[in-house]
Amino acid sequence: MGDSSDSVSVDMETISVAGKEHLVKTGRGSVSVSVFGDQDKPALITYPDLALNYMSCFQGVFFCPEAFSLLLHNFCIYHISPPGHELGAAVMSLDDPVLLVDDLADQIAEVLDYFRLGKVMCMGVTAGAYILTLFAIKYTQRVMGLILISPLCKAPSWAEWLCNKVMTNLLYFCGMCSLVKELLLLRYFSKEVRGSVEVPESDVVQTCRRFLGERQSPNVMRLLEAINERPDITKGLWKLQCRSLIFVGENSPFHSEALHMTSKLDRRFSALVEVQACGSMVTEEQPDAMLIPLEYFLMGFGFYRPSQCNVSPRSPLSPSSISPELFSPESMGLKLKPIKTRFSGEV
Repeated sequence: MGDSSDSVSVDMETISVAGKEHLVKTGRGSVSVSVFGDQDKPALITYPDLALNYMSCFQGVFFCPEAFSLLLHNFCIYHISPPGHELGAAVMSLDDPVLLVDDLADQIAEVLDYFRLGKVMCMGVTAGAYILTLFAIKYTQRVMGLILISPLCKAPSWAEWLCNKVMTNLLYFCGMCSLVKELLLLRYFSKEVRGSVEVPESDVVQTCRRFLGERQSPNVMRLLEAINERPDITKGLWKLQCRSLIFVGENSPFHSEALHMTSKLDRRFSALVEVQACGSMVTEEQPDAMLIPLEYFLMGFGFYRPSQCNVSPRSPLSPSSISPELFSPESMGLKLKPIKTRFSGEV
């Protein structure tokens, strides 16, 4: 897996067990980091949404062979789990410090110091996207690019604040009960995959439901409280000195927030991809819709997919299927235009 030649063999069984777990002690508590790939390569760090970890938030996109070969060929991947959200996490002690979102962003800087990393590429989903954006604002020289999925940048709306308060109380009194799971699944997925009386919920939702059942309720509650007290960072977006690629599901409850954030970024250095018939967690619900935008975003940094990677002629990464609408001769080098994409399951 550390081979840097042009050809990359993607063996899913090998990948699934090849990550090395690190417990990084920071000034704000310990953080679990799972490392995949050759640590001599540039770093891609990920941060998941509320109540999730990398297995439940990024498995779809990273287990997609074309996407994984693109990312593993160019990066060493560092999956950061929020405190108490790693696989097999114990209940956090009452003596552990109560963290704010600024503390979570500062933890990332300490993780980078631990691994002796310089500039990194960042990928985050919703709450994780907020924390990585805050990190990029506070540590501008340490971020080369942001890949944000259904991101947040404003303080919670009254509706979100109230929903989060309801979940906090339920977690405190009832634990990770079925109602909390339903509220979280509404946050993550569109109704197309959540199912109905007539249509069963999809495999990806069933898998996520099982993952949620493994979370420690007090740990989720602590992160939820931090996210619910987050400040508006819109005014800080002008400080960003990196290129940004934003994905948002058309049916995400945070769709308007992503549009707001995009409107505040420098359009010369940012791109928006709206994925139709999709919820917030594009990484799991429609990961194939991310392939082409990701490839062309990374090409702006000089990163390319393996030239000998086995890709079907009908794959989204096949040159014959690339739309010229994805190009714009602006200062990103090879820049995505703010476009809507519709992903068809017939690849």
